[in-house]
Order: sequence, then structure tokens, then C-alpha cells
Amino acid sequence: MRIATANMFDQTIAGLQNRQTSMQTAQEQLTSGLRVQVASDDPTSAAIAERAQAAANRVDSDTRALNASQANMTAAESVLGNADDLMQQIREALMQAGDGTYGDAQRAQQANAIQGLRNQLLALANTQDGSGTYLFGGQGSGGSPFLDGPTGVTFNGTSGQTQTGQINTYNLTVDGQQTFMGARSGNGSFVTAAGTNINTGAQVQGWIDSGTVTNPSALTGNNYTIAISGNAPNATYTVTNTTTGAQPASGSFTPGQTLQFDGLSTTISGNPLDGDTFTVSPPINNLSVFDVLDKAIAALKPQAVGMTSDQRNAQVQQTVSSAVRDLDASMGNIEGVRSLVGTQLANLQNASNQNASLKLLNQTAQSNAEDLDMTQGISDFQSQQSGYQAALQAYASVQKMSMMQYLNFSQ
Repeated sequence: MRIATANMFDQTIAGLQNRQTSMQTAQEQLTSGLRVQVASDDPTSAAIAERAQAAANRVDSDTRALNASQANMTAAESVLGNADDLMQQIREALMQAGDGTYGDAQRAQQANAIQGLRNQLLALANTQDGSGTYLFGGQGSGGSPFLDGPTGVTFNGTSGQTQTGQINTYNLTVDGQQTFMGARSGNGSFVTAAGTNINTGAQVQGWIDSGTVTNPSALTGNNYTIAISGNAPNATYTVTNTTTGAQPASGSFTPGQTLQFDGLSTTISGNPLDGDTFTVSPPINNLSVFDVLDKAIAALKPQAVGMTSDQRNAQVQQTVSSAVRDLDASMGNIEGVRSLVGTQLANLQNASNQNASLKLLNQTAQSNAEDLDMTQGISDFQSQQSGYQAALQAYASVQKMSMMQYLNFSQ
């Protein structure tokens, strides 16, 4: 087999080029710090790195959603705290309005004060975040979620919460309808109210408290009417279960007397007259704090001519008693929502910690798949450099071994 000089030159140059390419690759790896720069360098490692990078990107997207949720829930918790403070002020104003020494003018001043606080509460319910999202807009609304109209405040939206997130779901809003219009009415077990006089249709001259539960197992959840017959000191009362028609209690009556029947008790005070009625009904879960305040404000303002002082006093006392009861129920409901938001904030912090750990895990996996071991990389580069230098020396020697050079040296 004959080996030509040109063939030796070609092989030597090819070897030099390969050595140069390998040294260049080693140099690029050292410069970038990456062992795998393109998929062809190591397809398996490149696929692992790609998956790890995609997972890290999902964590980043989820973290952005989580941060937005944290900001909104923090703001919502602060708003609910301010709402609770306002309602405490309203409660104090209501209690003052119930002072027996107050006249209509003074009660009107209290009503105006409550009106101002009520408007502030409405503004809090329509609070927006930095991007214009209503914190209490539920699942979304076309504008302000709470609209103040002639019939009172209505919820202009969809009950629920707006959520976002890649890995988990995070709340961006709070259910405003549940927060401000979802309290359980009455004392939570039943609702007491003053009716009218069945003989005259006029305002009753007594008032009924919010009542208490004496035996939870005996509660029926039915509707009742308490009717006063006769006048003191010969007055009597009759309790009628209007759902079944039964009469669970009756007897003589004196103002301030506590009546007990079917697992509950309630007290009727004032100066009720023959024909005055009071009601007891089941609670509902759609008590609006704005309706409570609107009713109280209207009742505390001066009334039409013709109402006796006893009727006016009874109305005020019933208004204060019912408003304080319902306001306490609304405050309890708002505090419950605030507690829930606080729990969500704690969960968000835990999720944030989990995301940080998950991102580190993915970054480690990506690094292990594509990063260069610098010690090994330097060693490989030096080895490639030495090999290239040896190849250059070999090529220089081969160049001197041609026939023409031999003949030239022989002359």
C-alpha cells in the first residue's frame, strides 16, 4: 500500500483542525461556564436542563401571582380592620342615641353622625388595589361592587373570589357580598322584632330584646307571634306558633317580663298596650350591614306628627336594640372574614417558602445537567492545549520529510 506525502499532510492538517475545534469548545465552556451549550453537546442532559428551566419558569409565574395575592389580601385585611373600627364608632353612637334624656334633635345629630360613618364604610367596601381591581368585588363587577341607590346599597357583582396561579390558586379578591351582606340575622338562632297593634295598626308602645337560647335541642325554627291582651295591671300574653298553630305559652304579663317557650327566652319592655304584637322568626344569612344602618338612621330622625311620646320612645328603644344586635352580628361576620383572610395570608407565606425551595430544586437540577465543573474544565482545556501544541510540532516535522526537501538537502 502506497502512502503519498500529500495524504500525510492532509491527515496532519485534519488532526490539527480537530485539536483546534476541541480546544475551542473547551475554551467556550470555560468562558460560559456551561458544559452543555447546545442540545447536540449532550441530548440527555439538555432535555433535563430544559425541563428544569420550564419548571423554574412556572415557579416564577406562580410566585408573581402569589405576590399579587399577598398584596391584595394584606390590603383587604387592613380595610376590614378599618371597617371594624368604624362599626365600633357606629355602635357607640347608637348606644348614645338610646339615652332616655335625648330629644329628637339630639338623636338626629347622632343619625347624621352614623350616616357619615356609614358612607365611610361604603367607601371601604369599594376599595381598589393598585391595578384598579376591587378588593371586595367577588368574581368581578362592571364597576363599583357596592352601589348606593334609592332602595339602599346593592351588590353589583358575582359572589365568590377571583383566583390566579400556576401551581396553586391564590385569591385576588374577597367575597364582598358575603363580607358586608352575609351576616346571620338576629342573635344567630332566632330574630325578634316589634310588630304593630292589631287593633289600631299603630306603632307598638313596647320593645323586645334580642333574646337568648335556653335549650338548643328544643328550638323549632318556626315563626311565632306574641300578642298582648288587655292593659296593665291586667294584661296577658299569648305565644302562637304561626307555623303549626300551637300555643306553647301564655299567662299574665307585666312590662319587663321574660317569656320562655320552645327553648328560647325573650323580654318585652316599655308600655305595651292591648293588641300590641311582637314576632320571633328563624334567622337568615343575608343580613346587610348597610340595611341595618339605613333603618337605624331613618328611625332615629324626627318622625311625623301624631306619634305619642310613648310610641316614639318605644320606637327608639326598639331601633337601638335591634340595630346593636344586627350590628354585632355584622361585626362578627366581618371579623370572621378578616380571620379567614389572615389564615390565607399565613398560607400564602407557606406557599412562598415552598416556591423558593422548589425553584432552588429546579435550578440545582438545571445546573447539574448543564453547568461545567470548572476544575475539570480547566484540566480539559490544558490537555487540549498541550495536544494542540504537540500536533503543531508533529506537523512541523512532517513538513520537513518531503522528497523535495530531501533532494534540496542533498545538493
